[in-house]
Amino acid sequence: MRQPTAVLLLSLTIAASGMAAPGIRVLPADFSADKSDQMMRSFQRRLVHAALDRRLRELEEALESGEGIARYQTRRKAFLKDAFGRAPGEAPLNPRITGRIRRDGFSIEKLIIESLPGYHVTANVYRPDGPGPFPGVLLPCGHSANGKAYESYQKAAALLARHGFVTLCFDPVGQGERRQLIGPKPGPIQRRSEHNDLGVAPLLLGRSLGAMMVWDGMRCIDYLCGRPDVDPARIGCTGNSGGGNLTSYLMAFDDRIVAAAPGCFMTTHRRKNEKPGPGDAEQNLFAQIREGFDHADFMIVRAPKPTLILAATRDFVPIEGTWEAFRQAKRVYAQLGHPERIDLIEANEKHGFTQRLREGVVRFFARWLQGRNIEVFESDDVSVLTDAELQATEPGQVLWLEGARSIFDVFRETERRLAGQRPAPSRDLVRKATGIRRLKELPAPEIREVSAGVPRKRLLHPEPGISLPALHWPGGSGAPVLLAPGNGMNSAVAKARELHAQGSPVLIVEVRDTGETKTRNWRFHGADSYIGQMLGRSWLAMRAEDLLVSARWLAQAENEASVQLQADGEVAPAALHAAFLEPELIRDVETAGGLPSWRSLMTDRNAHRAIHQAVHGVLQFYDLPDL
Repeated sequence: MRQPTAVLLLSLTIAASGMAAPGIRVLPADFSADKSDQMMRSFQRRLVHAALDRRLRELEEALESGEGIARYQTRRKAFLKDAFGRAPGEAPLNPRITGRIRRDGFSIEKLIIESLPGYHVTANVYRPDGPGPFPGVLLPCGHSANGKAYESYQKAAALLARHGFVTLCFDPVGQGERRQLIGPKPGPIQRRSEHNDLGVAPLLLGRSLGAMMVWDGMRCIDYLCGRPDVDPARIGCTGNSGGGNLTSYLMAFDDRIVAAAPGCFMTTHRRKNEKPGPGDAEQNLFAQIREGFDHADFMIVRAPKPTLILAATRDFVPIEGTWEAFRQAKRVYAQLGHPERIDLIEANEKHGFTQRLREGVVRFFARWLQGRNIEVFESDDVSVLTDAELQATEPGQVLWLEGARSIFDVFRETERRLAGQRPAPSRDLVRKATGIRRLKELPAPEIREVSAGVPRKRLLHPEPGISLPALHWPGGSGAPVLLAPGNGMNSAVAKARELHAQGSPVLIVEVRDTGETKTRNWRFHGADSYIGQMLGRSWLAMRAEDLLVSARWLAQAENEASVQLQADGEVAPAALHAAFLEPELIRDVETAGGLPSWRSLMTDRNAHRAIHQAVHGVLQFYDLPDL
């Protein structure tokens, strides 16, 4: 038996390997045919439900007393503090009013502030006529391409202004005048969603795109509270869809928000994970489900502050979950003696900030921020302005301003700072960062032989609910070789036959969510990975453990102490980790077509393609080349 060579070969080009004849399968052809019950969806569903069941038991215990509720709130506030933290340093807002538009009963100010130095936020401030001071309302936008200029947000802000609220509607990053996937000079703008591609880098840095969007919102509240015509003791927040998500974050995290009304967002993870599935990157907080933080907790942590749920009967956000979340929060508010401070409006509409919801939120804010009980009905004479009329920047995009920083600049600068502080990687550090268990902690897989002959078709079950299809060419005098192709076993059969002909036993294994177990027909690429992130697990770590279990089985089956490992595509980073952590088992590792570094994703405009290779916070500790 040869001694380990301690050689690490890293190839940045995809290895050419022959394709086998089509039709080689280990699992039945109808495996995972039901898109609602595919392997990884089913596997993670059990973990999600177990975590949420634990949370419900904890909530029931908390409801026994006010002290119990306080403890429940404290734990979840601690989670939010860890999830959102603070931005890397505060800086002057440097507000600029670049124009005003007169309307009937109010005016619209075009505003630019700096959330971070050179990192601009564009907004419209709808100011009532009169001296004030007025209550202030923050209105974060949902996923509209034109951000604050979207029709329903204009109408909501105008209705609020006409009833005495200074309302600030701002563009979230990636929308409106804050597009990031554009060129450095004015030109055509591709109208596609940006948040998933913007969400990978902050995940690797130990934050989230949601945290950065929360910071933008808090800086907008800083601006509102600093205006002489706004009463900082009377701040509200409302938004719809993605704006409802951001409202939920802000109302739970920023104590300055007195009254809040999230729209078309509130439901439960148990419902939403099934249909329509996880939202964009900013909507999925790391370890949120593992730590027992469900949608209702955004309301519970702020109890008994006034909160209104805005919902739609025919929404793709599950209305059943909306009522479940409302009931959980209502019980907490009642236990605290203020059941009247939480309510729900359900409009018989589809998803959107529709008229009845807009009217309801103005009545709600009038009651809790003005002390008035009034009837509000939106008139039909509200005229909608164009995107150009509302833009705060002269060129129409913040990145076309002189000296502007992009979000990619922020990512790159943060990574460079972390890189200068990182220690030399050790196995203990890598295990801590990834959660990959030691080899001795991994149980032996259950092995099922599907067919005899050569190659032998096998199924490896490293844990309940997970099946790893494999092809085994046993016997030979050479070192055993484990092949882990990113594109399924058929892409590696020719290589396996060649290696076996040269005398090496070979095992091709499809780690989870590759080949025959790859998740299909899901909401978007990586949706299943976001559920894993909310469970505190990464695809990379799970796949690395699949490789370790498979390598150990192959070595034992061939009566050898170690194996060689070859992997390609998105399995390559997992292979690097497996080899680094268990060098006595994996003597050599060769990768092809893999991600060169996580640092490269800091400025990658298509970073979401690598979401399955991302690990939360890992760049605080090491990068792939360090292995």
